Amino acid sequence: MTKVHLVGICGTAMATLAAMLKAKGLDVRGSDQGIYPPMSDFLAVQGITLLEGYRAEHITADLDLVVVGNAISRGNPEVEEVLDRKIRYCSLPEAVRDQFLWAARSIVVAGTHGKTTTTSLAGWLLTHGGLDPSVFIGGIAENFESSFRLGGGRDFVIEGDEYDSAFFDKTAKFLKYVPDIVVIANIEFDHADIYPDLEAVRLAFRRLVNLVPRHGLLLLGADNAEAAALAPLARCPVETYGLSEDVDWHAHGVTTDPTGTSFQVRRRGAGFGTFALPMLGLHNVRNALAAIAIGHHLGLEPVGLADGLARFRGVRRRLEHRGTVGGVDVYDDFAHHPTAVDETLRALRARHPGGKLWAVFEPRSATACRALHQHEYVAAFRAADRVLFAPLGRTNVPEAERLDLSRLASEIGDKAVAAASVDAIIERILEEAKPGDTVALLSNGAFGGIHARLLGELAERKHA
Repeated sequence: MTKVHLVGICGTAMATLAAMLKAKGLDVRGSDQGIYPPMSDFLAVQGITLLEGYRAEHITADLDLVVVGNAISRGNPEVEEVLDRKIRYCSLPEAVRDQFLWAARSIVVAGTHGKTTTTSLAGWLLTHGGLDPSVFIGGIAENFESSFRLGGGRDFVIEGDEYDSAFFDKTAKFLKYVPDIVVIANIEFDHADIYPDLEAVRLAFRRLVNLVPRHGLLLLGADNAEAAALAPLARCPVETYGLSEDVDWHAHGVTTDPTGTSFQVRRRGAGFGTFALPMLGLHNVRNALAAIAIGHHLGLEPVGLADGLARFRGVRRRLEHRGTVGGVDVYDDFAHHPTAVDETLRALRARHPGGKLWAVFEPRSATACRALHQHEYVAAFRAADRVLFAPLGRTNVPEAERLDLSRLASEIGDKAVAAASVDAIIERILEEAKPGDTVALLSNGAFGGIHARLLGELAERKHA
């Protein structure tokens, strides 16, 4: 039996890969520092051995392959042992490609925003349609109750991350995924720790387009000029989608109600169907359009696609409703880029037109913690009535390059406050929030456990 060791196993993507390799019948183990739930519990359920800490002795002579996570650098004792002994090693995306993608029809979903949701939507629609796909997601899809699915069909739907692959390969992960179908929803500047500027990001996506074979398909989000501009570079058929009329897949007649969002679809000017999505926001309409286009390309009928979409249960941490306590609705969302923040808040405002909308934001990513989008964040919070900023989630950004939260709050106006701590944020909400208000907790990290803490404190206030 092939024996595989993963260095840095507790990242979401690495843990998912470990579970998929185990399900495939490989002998899988891995190491990490500070192992804790939920990933430790997830891996234990999968029967995967966890080794605490990084030690040279973890690299044993019986290993056939070592997968190195992209958070691991030279100097790591296990990496040094692998290099010294010349044991076969690879990056996560290389392992995914070599173990799963060469024999599959690879459907790669890429873009600065919406990858996880669109991958989940597409994977679910193909599953509901009977194609029995495999799916690899950078989050937990509620329909699968997992970040992956191993099916028996030909199709493999994978989230195409533009982040780098490993310390020995600084190119984008999605360039390893041998695509047959590619979705590029949008392109904006992000991952400032990897890309020096927007042009470097553009180059990565151009390279992805260049990998699609002549018989493949490129789906471009036409509402984003950067994505739409890639069409002339394709050597394969190209289809566009969006809310503007001059596209192949056009969503129109969008309405929002307590159950979600409804819209109609035209394909190349002809009516294709009416769809209901139990999610909020125009950005999710675009995500659904891309998934519908994929399903149609693979032979699924509009009626089946509509039924599948209506049965979609969402993705954890993507506009996830965490609860209502004392009349206050609390949502959790992964938004951290200004565009995503704006879209999330506008979606919540449409869903909850009454009461105050609270935006509680923790800048945590390498880009969000820098002043690169200082001006854009001012406009991003326009839909909110109250804005609370948590301290920066990263301390390794040089002071001169950091996002200035005090200045940002001042530029937004009286409705915004740069809070000193998560405790101060919770205290402010408890003091001021009233029944009918909505609280959006925005962070791509754990945010100090604010979600459960706030709901618990609201419950205590209610019964006080």
